[in-house]
Amino acid sequence: MRTTVFRHAAVFDGFRHRGRVGEVLVEDGRITAVGPDVTVPGARVVDVDGGLLLPGFTDAHVHPVQGGLERLGCDLSDLPADATAYLEHVGAYAAGLVRDWVQGGGWAMAAFPGGLPTAAALDGVVGDRPVALANRDHHGLWVSSRALALAGITAATPDPVDGRIERDADGAPTGVLHEGAMRLLDDVLPVAGEDDVHAALLEGQRHLLALGVTSWQDAIVGAYSGMQDCGPAYARAAASGDLVGTVVGALWWDRDRGAEQVAELVDKRADWTRGRFRATSVKVMQDGVAENGTAALVEPYLDRCGHATANTGISFVDPAELRRHVAELDRLGFQVHVHGLGDRGVREALDAFEGTDPRRRHHVAHLQLVHPDDVPRFAALGVAANIQALWACHDEQMTELTLPFLGRDRAQRQYPFRDLYAASARLVAGSDWPVSTPDPLAALHTAVHRTTHGDPGRAGTDPFLPGQALPVEAAFAAYTSGSAWVNHRDDAGRIAPGAVADLVVLDRDPFAAPDELGAAQVRSTWVDGECVHDA
Repeated sequence: MRTTVFRHAAVFDGFRHRGRVGEVLVEDGRITAVGPDVTVPGARVVDVDGGLLLPGFTDAHVHPVQGGLERLGCDLSDLPADATAYLEHVGAYAAGLVRDWVQGGGWAMAAFPGGLPTAAALDGVVGDRPVALANRDHHGLWVSSRALALAGITAATPDPVDGRIERDADGAPTGVLHEGAMRLLDDVLPVAGEDDVHAALLEGQRHLLALGVTSWQDAIVGAYSGMQDCGPAYARAAASGDLVGTVVGALWWDRDRGAEQVAELVDKRADWTRGRFRATSVKVMQDGVAENGTAALVEPYLDRCGHATANTGISFVDPAELRRHVAELDRLGFQVHVHGLGDRGVREALDAFEGTDPRRRHHVAHLQLVHPDDVPRFAALGVAANIQALWACHDEQMTELTLPFLGRDRAQRQYPFRDLYAASARLVAGSDWPVSTPDPLAALHTAVHRTTHGDPGRAGTDPFLPGQALPVEAAFAAYTSGSAWVNHRDDAGRIAPGAVADLVVLDRDPFAAPDELGAAQVRSTWVDGECVHDA
């Protein structure tokens, strides 16, 4: 490995902004000196030219294989949230496709009335072809009539206990399958082959590295929603040297099964952990999402008239069973990573973590609603708060599909980042890509300003609950040292002698102009002191 010195940089060291501290010296893949006059003869010099040098971002909740498959398939994620644009893209993609099935995703619910596209609309652009497109949050599938027919989904098909089929007044399916209903396609939906999954992993990795993400936790390593288990692909990439990032895999907890799967998870951890990949976490999806009424709430959802309904969402795992399973996984040395989006879902996760070993570094992700009584429990239990900051802003999905059904008081405590920070919760951060962009700088802008970069001044884009905004240093720390901590990488996520030289160079110092944080761009990304992306 070459010796490299980074010069003329402002430095964020993973915890605080240190400004111009001199130079940063990297030797044999590690940082060996920080300060003035640390250059050694013959060192490669990287002139940061007044930009920011910081630790590589660690994404604590991401799905790079799903993201890669979507990028290689019918990808709607970069299109405006517009039904016409989606249908035009799907039609053009299908016209150039040899195989029957059209697969991909990335559509926004806000593009359709009530968040619900139809099979009839798809049929109009693809004819009699089967189509299955995941929405951005991957809690629903938009399917064509042919896909419904192949799966045998009719008016007589019952809703599964953990999902819902959207229907018309006569009970006929209309084209959206929510949550567990997505699995009704499992017997007919083509599953990507081993080489396809490997290619998707490498495409996802390429995209993450270009955004400065050098390490991540894959939040579902297992068969889920028509996805093949990506564990073997990670093991293959780690063994071959194709895996550049350092990755923790969160093994999928099958909510249709119980304690009998624990032994299988232990075997997978032993079989797949190698090189840069460690299968040492377990992912439990405890509830759904607020937009389709499946996030688990303490109090019921409201109807559009503001009246309480009978719906309080879904707890996918019985809370008493969850406590038993988490205790056993904790005993066996697993970290547990819980999807908790509604306030009851978050509470059930925290209840399950009572009495566990804080050295496991358990965490709860998403945290759209946290009951005020539960905010201090994160610090008390040593459980990390895993935030997806991009969602904490005004958009059509929030305005049309969330706020009316929560009610004013409850809606005022969404994404309580500042409350968690003030209560000394350890903050870690991730993107949930392909649910939302994996760009950490976009997420950091929203964490700090509670707006999407570029939105201020447009109608309906005032800061969303600005009292919950994070200080700039706290937001950057969550995405660097915080997320490195949750991945048990105590020698990463910081700039200090002895730390791994996973680094990012930005084209500017966002601390000097925080209002333009989201405009910053990655110039280069470094892993173990070697450049793996150069813009």
